[in-house]
Amino acid sequence: MDVDTFWQDFKSRHPEIKTNHHDTYAMGSTDENATILAHLIAAGTKTATTSALDLYTADEPLPFVGEYNVILDGHDQPICVTQTKVVETIPFNQVSAEHAYHEGEDDRTLASWRREHRAFFQAAYRQEGRIFTEDIPCYCEVFVRVD
Repeated sequence: MDVDTFWQDFKSRHPEIKTNHHDTYAMGSTDENATILAHLIAAGTKTATTSALDLYTADEPLPFVGEYNVILDGHDQPICVTQTKVVETIPFNQVSAEHAYHEGEDDRTLASWRREHRAFFQAAYRQEGRIFTEDIPCYCEVFVRVD
């Protein structure tokens, strides 16, 4: 199903939602990872995510509280809809164990969160010709699966 049809079907089941605004994206750095993460979200295991704030571009809006998101798998197929509930900027080295747990990945510990996100961010920064440091600003988002 294409995203527009998926979104319209979602709205028809939720007439209380008046907005047509939604973001659409897949998470992760590979198609396989995107599919795994999408299914963790659909199952309610993954209810948070983190991005590097200073890697957003000027034409890329930040997620905001109340925003709806169509989550895609690694084949660009819509899997579910989430709504952003909390956003906050926190230095990488101060992200909490609670946030790491809500990310729902690996063993859900802060140690594994830091290991995986450090590797991901180091690669992303290197690709941009920048250097990752432990105090980069992270944009932490908490969401709920709506449908």
